[in-house]
Amino acid sequence: MPLVGQLASLGQTFPPVAVLALAVPVLGFGTLPIIVALMLYGLLPIVRNTLAGINDVDATIKEAAQAMGMTPWQVLSHVELPLAAPVILAGVRTSVTINIATAALGATVGASNLGDPIIAGIVNGNMAYVLQGALLIALLALSVDSAFNVYQQRLRQRLSAS
Repeated sequence: MPLVGQLASLGQTFPPVAVLALAVPVLGFGTLPIIVALMLYGLLPIVRNTLAGINDVDATIKEAAQAMGMTPWQVLSHVELPLAAPVILAGVRTSVTINIATAALGATVGASNLGDPIIAGIVNGNMAYVLQGALLIALLALSVDSAFNVYQQRLRQRLSAS
């Protein structure tokens, strides 16, 4: 499993702008290069939290599942992943929140998104546009983060009730 974590870390070692610069000659301008960059950039928190969540499942619970005759795949899918779900969701929450802000870079390679006002403001020297774009992105990131928080709390309550 450490190899999986190291491979996921590789996506975070390159700045998103560099990934875009490398992706545009291969994928062209538009939405596809930013999607590739965001996927690479967003993997690390999800993979790390997934590994941490699975590793934190109590060994006696895993042993009990194996003693009941579960295969390793069944232990993973029916025991480890459900118990690790809140930790995995925290990684998804972090990844999505970071990527909302990072996605604004897509406007530099022709992907139309909330980064458009920021780029237009920089090009035209209009700080009001830059501020408008930044506030919209921040509001979206905070809203999505809050929605994930609510879902995480419900998931934890459901897991503690069972």
